[in-house]
Amino acid sequence: MRFKILTLGCKVNQYETQWLRAAFLANGWEEASDDDATVDLAIVNTCSVTAESDAKSRKTIAHCAKIYPSAEIVVVGCYAASATEKVAAMPRVAEVVPDKRTLPDFLRSRGLSQIPAGVSGLAERQRAYVKVQDGCRVGCAYCIIPTTRPYLQSRPIADVVCEAQTLAANGYREIVLTGIHLGHYGLDFCPITPAEQAKLDAGEEAPDSYWGAKRLTLDDYLARQELTPVEQRVGLADLLCALTDLNLPSMRFRLGSLEAVELSDETLDVFEKRSEILCPHFHLSMQSGDDAVLARMKRRQSSQPFIDKCHEIGARIKDAALTTDVIVGFPGETDENFERTCDVVRALHFSRVHVFRFSARPGTAAAALPDPVPEKVKKERAKRLAQIAKEERENFAKRFVGRMARVVVEEIYKKEDGELVAKGTTDRYYETEIPLHDCAWGTDIAPGDVLTVRLGSLNGDVFRACD
Repeated sequence: MRFKILTLGCKVNQYETQWLRAAFLANGWEEASDDDATVDLAIVNTCSVTAESDAKSRKTIAHCAKIYPSAEIVVVGCYAASATEKVAAMPRVAEVVPDKRTLPDFLRSRGLSQIPAGVSGLAERQRAYVKVQDGCRVGCAYCIIPTTRPYLQSRPIADVVCEAQTLAANGYREIVLTGIHLGHYGLDFCPITPAEQAKLDAGEEAPDSYWGAKRLTLDDYLARQELTPVEQRVGLADLLCALTDLNLPSMRFRLGSLEAVELSDETLDVFEKRSEILCPHFHLSMQSGDDAVLARMKRRQSSQPFIDKCHEIGARIKDAALTTDVIVGFPGETDENFERTCDVVRALHFSRVHVFRFSARPGTAAAALPDPVPEKVKKERAKRLAQIAKEERENFAKRFVGRMARVVVEEIYKKEDGELVAKGTTDRYYETEIPLHDCAWGTDIAPGDVLTVRLGSLNGDVFRACD
């Protein structure tokens, strides 16, 4: 039997695709190459984070039906959850799996008996993604994810540790910890509250209603955490301690996206103690630097706590690289609101800013908000903020010219002038070119290798290593 998986979206989706791939390969299936149309089962792992993502998901499903004429088509992922009936009605779709938690059951229904606990590698990637958490209950006005992935689910530390050891044994030297809401790792480990237990004892609630079947609010989870003794709580800091205590050869760990409010003192303590293993790179989702816009977005914090947390990181972690996401043109955003965001970006010296123009996502609260910003204004604001972000990124990079850095090699290629170079990523997430002709490293370099190099000249925000 032959299979093919097509993937859209985030690092979590990419990890889940690799997990599916590992399951089929472990059970004797053969993966079809990109140019091979003889496929028995085609899986489309979809994304639904924006309306554009929905459109791309539909296009990919239709493309799959066209290029794999004999395949059963199965659709999974967030678009399968947000538009289940619409997806099921598409031509040639044989099955829709709207809930990622049921994927093991889906695999068993296809005759697969060996269900992997994790992954041993990621196809064609030199930096491994490890999913440690799923689900979000926050409810930002612009986001559909609490609808498509509503259940908080953290992986036990022992499972993550085992997977990290396997990846290290297979030659990986960087692991990126990913999750839908990484800062809520461990919240679902807290036991139910006495009030909840009383309802169970009285028969007012079904026993399974507190273990995944019921969509608990974030306040419910936080209430459980407050009532759990501190020494019994499990959080991101505990996971990082367990991973760094492994002392895996040449391994480093990087955190995925976090909310600033969830970056605890305990987590920063681990970063300070294990700075040689944990990348000093924090991706903190800001979305706007203006309090009025943040309130309309239904974000959990105003701008000042975010700014304070960034300053705290800078004070505790030397030259920490801060990256973020910003949405421009949110309904009701004035010129003054936008200028405030620009001021915050300049003040915090982000090493990278991902700038997005607001696009109304059907099914979210933001889609019904008044005072839309004209598309022309959105484009102008996005262009201006992107230029500010570019300047800040390049200025931050200049701090490291002449310094030593560890680079994980991701690609070997020849430039247009024929020069052979290796390209990789530093711990602060800067791209680096390493010349391989007549240099100290020689040409016996392969993707996945870790090189300690001196960062030389800068071309924009790309370093060139020097001997």
